[in-house]
Amino acid sequence: MKFKRGLLVGLSLLAALWTGIIGQAAKTTTKQSNDIGYSVAAKIPSNQINKNNSYFDLKLQSGQSETLQAVIYNTTNRDIKVQTAVHTAYTNANGVIEYVKPTTTFDPTLRYQMAKLTQVVGAKTVTVPANGSRAVSVKLNLPKTTFNGVILGGWYFKRTDLPVTGTVKQSMMIKNEYSYVLGLKYTLGTVPAPTVKLTNVKAGITNAHRGIFATLQNPTATIISNLHLQATVKSLNSGKVVKKVSQNNVQFAPNSNFSYPMLTGTQPLQAGRYDLHLVLQNSQHRWVFNRRFTINTAAAKKYNADSIDNSGLSIWWLIGLGALGMLVLGLFILWLVLVIKKRRHSTQD
Repeated sequence: MKFKRGLLVGLSLLAALWTGIIGQAAKTTTKQSNDIGYSVAAKIPSNQINKNNSYFDLKLQSGQSETLQAVIYNTTNRDIKVQTAVHTAYTNANGVIEYVKPTTTFDPTLRYQMAKLTQVVGAKTVTVPANGSRAVSVKLNLPKTTFNGVILGGWYFKRTDLPVTGTVKQSMMIKNEYSYVLGLKYTLGTVPAPTVKLTNVKAGITNAHRGIFATLQNPTATIISNLHLQATVKSLNSGKVVKKVSQNNVQFAPNSNFSYPMLTGTQPLQAGRYDLHLVLQNSQHRWVFNRRFTINTAAAKKYNADSIDNSGLSIWWLIGLGALGMLVLGLFILWLVLVIKKRRHSTQD
């Protein structure tokens, strides 16, 4: 009886552990819905271009200096700490303007980084009283040189007093990070007409997934948005289309570039010559690119070997296989208990 009870307890612990692992995996793929406890509002200055915008959309001149203010509102019953910083906007790998995650790599055509032109005034981490508010400031200083176009970035706010919400030994730590970004858009002189260039096409790998990458560049100091992208990659060796992609709402930050990934999935990269046909367009502009490129044997071999696409297994496949393994183990233990119980009854008889 003690042996049976011990086995059942063991099964319960295994089931609880597995449930915890599945819950942990789910947390990494879903957003937390907790109340963030604070909000941020910009104090709009008189040189705001569009008064309806809640972010800073300013008309400025070369050499101008100005102090901008925002107010942090604490809606909780205790003091909170909020960290502030200024980030330079860029275009991320998804074709979206990024304000939150800073980068140290910028397009060579970018003359002025927002993070260098605009500095936080005072402490970068401030305490906001319970059910109260606190004003914070940044100061912009523009160089005394001729500049026409848009300088773009974001004023970033993040709570730093929140604890880690869940940990499992030897697993990923999950931490809620509640942040705000107030856009910073400075317009000087005359904004130039937008231009897009295709600067490079090559095989590559990202997050262990292989593919073909087309580097697109906006060399102008203007925002380009609402673009629809279509691309087709054709093998000149076989004459077949090896990849066809389409994406809506592609955006470019001023003077930025990004490598658009055309992932091949379980299809290995093949050495050979290829043609790329790529079209970018919105309601006002259209750019068409045709580029011939080559994937050499060494590159194809390297990226195929480094890719996880060969297995074709996702995290949910692994979870499913693990759950099946746990079920089989549980049934085996249950069978073993019944066999032992039957043998004990036979011995007593």
